[in-house]
Amino acid sequence: MPLRPHQIDALDAMANNPKGQVIVPTGGGKTMCMIEDAKRVFRTQEVATIVVVAPRILLAEQLCSEFLETGEFNDVRVMHVHSGETEHFSSTKVSDIRYHNYLCYESNAHQMIFTTYHSLHRVQESNIVVDTIYFDEAHNSVQRNFIGPVEHFSWDSDRSYFFTATPKHSLTPFKAGMNDSDIFGEVICQVSAPKLVDQGYILPPKVKVYKTDILKKDEITFDVECNQIMNNIDDHKTKKILVCAKSTKQITGLISYPKFLDELEGRGYDCMYITSKTGAVINGKKVSRDEFFETLSTWGKDEDKKFVVLHHSILAEGINVKGLEAVLFLRSMDYIGISQTIGRVIRKGGKDKTYGLVCVPVYSKVGISTARRVQAVVDTVFERGEPAISVVKR
Repeated sequence: MPLRPHQIDALDAMANNPKGQVIVPTGGGKTMCMIEDAKRVFRTQEVATIVVVAPRILLAEQLCSEFLETGEFNDVRVMHVHSGETEHFSSTKVSDIRYHNYLCYESNAHQMIFTTYHSLHRVQESNIVVDTIYFDEAHNSVQRNFIGPVEHFSWDSDRSYFFTATPKHSLTPFKAGMNDSDIFGEVICQVSAPKLVDQGYILPPKVKVYKTDILKKDEITFDVECNQIMNNIDDHKTKKILVCAKSTKQITGLISYPKFLDELEGRGYDCMYITSKTGAVINGKKVSRDEFFETLSTWGKDEDKKFVVLHHSILAEGINVKGLEAVLFLRSMDYIGISQTIGRVIRKGGKDKTYGLVCVPVYSKVGISTARRVQAVVDTVFERGEPAISVVKR
């Protein structure tokens, strides 16, 4: 697949700057920028170590798959540094990281390490030499528990790049922010969402705020939430819906509410959900995470498949699923969470998909702040063409 113009611009910027931020809207193909840059590093260096950092184990595994699926890294030794299980060598022990590094240098082999922000300190403690490091969803890197190792590799590695659609800045010296150019470098490439929409790479969002009835005393909330989802299906004829729930309790309550599954089944919809507490479930059957995401990907590509997928936070950022048509907010989020979630539904889909639908139910004062934040994000990102920057003021 040929590179898009903005990806070429990003790669040129990375070739000319050893450190910097690459700001690309969700769906803009930032992973391909990492892949192409890594290919260039391995072509031009005799032995090199590249580290890829993700906010979650799931995303680290997804990034690894996307790199290896290109077929360009068959001679590269791969290691994962996190607590998840993978088909590759995986460990969080400093001695194992050092040993893997030793084997690579003894055999003149390139190596790639996929890790998480949570486990990056283990790579730091191993004292291995890192040539290039990519920080994915880099707004996570400013967290207090992560900034130490992030700052270390920003200075210690030859090249460091921070990829995000939603930069996080700070106006206080007591908390880190991506506006600290000493750590994060300058913005070396910034791509606007309207440009990608005009070029046909992503779709514009369409916000629908609708009022629902105020709950009466002793009324079952699951009935109201069930109706909100069914109204979304009936009013907009959407086939593939992402529901952002307030909590695991809300999800399990909905699933246990007989009317919800009956209404979905009557409309021909399957149902799946995933949380850190319940694990992954498809149509009432508990499955592995791998099976869950393989099914989600398969259903997303099937234009005729109809399903609802519920989550609290796991699917909010980084997950690459084609075909999702609508997102329904049943919870409040900050600007970064909203922007990342909208990004789940603006990817190109079937021939009939011309926009990503964003629905926010409002009743009484509930949902009003979320609706305002959603509209503010859409105005900023898709009207003015600016990134959704979150600012910490205290």
